[in-house]
This record gives sequence, structure tokens and C-alpha cells, in this order.
Amino acid sequence: MKHPFDVHVGWRLRHCRCLAGMTQQQLGSKLGIKAQQIQNHEIGANRINASLMRNIAAAMEVPVSFFFEGLARALNDANCPARRQEVPKNSPPAEALSSNDLSLPRILPHQSVVVVHARSFMGERGL
Repeated sequence: MKHPFDVHVGWRLRHCRCLAGMTQQQLGSKLGIKAQQIQNHEIGANRINASLMRNIAAAMEVPVSFFFEGLARALNDANCPARRQEVPKNSPPAEALSSNDLSLPRILPHQSVVVVHARSFMGERGL
């Protein structure tokens, strides 16, 4: 059974990767692992260990804390995908950013690339 904690972290990983315009294959290549492993981490099937989390954060140019933002709220929200132990399929990153489930309360300098892409994407869609 997937743990809601792992599902939330995987969900954040997927959205961060999509916002950066990376495929699972591209991220896997940067990390020296297979795309299948990235997929398993994104759906919460495999737990991400601390050293891999650090490497993922470095590859995505975000702090490790990015993947845990909103976790407390998600675990208390019965409608949150992490609580229901599922990952939304084919959900566009812009929709996720405009929802309450994935918010970026403050922008750190190393997150600016992701945020610029997200704002650009959202602006094109009139969000």
C-alpha cells in the first residue's frame, strides 16, 4: 500500500518535472537511473531515499523542501490525491498551480526558473 507521504512527494516531483519541461527519461539520465524508476517515484510506488532526493532537487534546481511543501495540509485534506493514495493522471501543470493542492507560497532564487515557466504557461492560458 502506498503511503500518503510518498504519494505527495511523488506528485510534487511530477509537477516540478513537468514545469521544467523535462521528460522522465531526461530526468532519469541526469540522475543515472531509468525512467521507470522516476515513474515509480512519481506515483509513490517507490520511496525516495535522502541522497536521491538531494540529487533530484539539485537536478531540478529547487530546494529539497519544495517536495514537502503542502504536506501537512494534504494529509489533513480528505480530497487531496495524497490522502486518497492516487496521483492525478494527465493533469496539466498550470491547472495544478491554480489549485489549492499545489501552491508556491514563496519563491526562492533557485526556484525562479520553474516559477517563470509556470507563470508563462499560466499567462498563455489566461489563468
